[in-house]
Amino acid sequence: MKRREFAKLLGINIAAMAIHQSLPAPTKPQVAITMDDFGLFGASDEEQVGNSRAILDALRKHSNLKAAAFICGLRVDNPAGKRIVQMWNDEDHLLANHTYSHWEYHERNVDEFARDIQRCEDLLKDYPRFTKLFRFPYLKEGNTPERRDKLRAILKVRGYKNGHVTIDASDWYVDSRLRERLRANPNADLSGYRQFYLDHIWERANYYDDLSRKVLGRGVKHTLLIHHNLLNKLFLDALLAMFERKGWQLINAGEAFADPVFNAEPKVLPAGESLIRALAKESKKFERLLRYPGEDGEYEKAAMDRLGL
Repeated sequence: MKRREFAKLLGINIAAMAIHQSLPAPTKPQVAITMDDFGLFGASDEEQVGNSRAILDALRKHSNLKAAAFICGLRVDNPAGKRIVQMWNDEDHLLANHTYSHWEYHERNVDEFARDIQRCEDLLKDYPRFTKLFRFPYLKEGNTPERRDKLRAILKVRGYKNGHVTIDASDWYVDSRLRERLRANPNADLSGYRQFYLDHIWERANYYDDLSRKVLGRGVKHTLLIHHNLLNKLFLDALLAMFERKGWQLINAGEAFADPVFNAEPKVLPAGESLIRALAKESKKFERLLRYPGEDGEYEKAAMDRLGL
């Protein structure tokens, strides 16, 4: 897909984008919400739709913020899922490809994985807000040069741009612990989970923003990875309010993906993780600041255990 065509899909004026690319990024940190998987949660179709509606309401509350929904086709290939995708489309959020089956790329044949990408596209392509952004499940983009480069070439031929994450985090792990607590006690006090979540995202956001400034000499228009889950039904509003209160600017996902940093193709192995982490690794200057994987629930387990969460 040509640059002009891609910009049109994101609703970006190409002339304005060219001007933007010639200017330094603002010093005030900026962040967009990108939401992965779209697993349904709730006891009934109506409850599942209502839970997703609560997430949409939180986005609307904060200046009608527009997110990017990276949809795993398998999760929404059912009546409730299709209603939810239609809701997100109707509220002008970007709909993007996260494969149909959510396989880890390392564990699949390249051609089989490519077919699974197409299967998700076939499910989403008729929605007006579908755009050709692709995000790898688990942010794993290939463990050999051949696998990394072959799928990059396939994606380019099909008109896709990598829907990179700049701020990676482990909200999925906090969500799993919260759900475990609710299974044991449906009336449990969840305030500790709320505070842990906010503190975790805030720490990770500042880490990746600082790393981007070290590696690139500027702050980027960040894309935060979180998930369509119970945690964000409960606390997305608080998360967005936190960023605003602490001086970050919330921006639409389409604006974030227009940042030139998203054209980068780091030549690192294993490929993937946060784009900022990959660029830092490629530079060979910041190894002491990096860990692998970039994010994982194991990093948060001890702290949550200590807090009794």
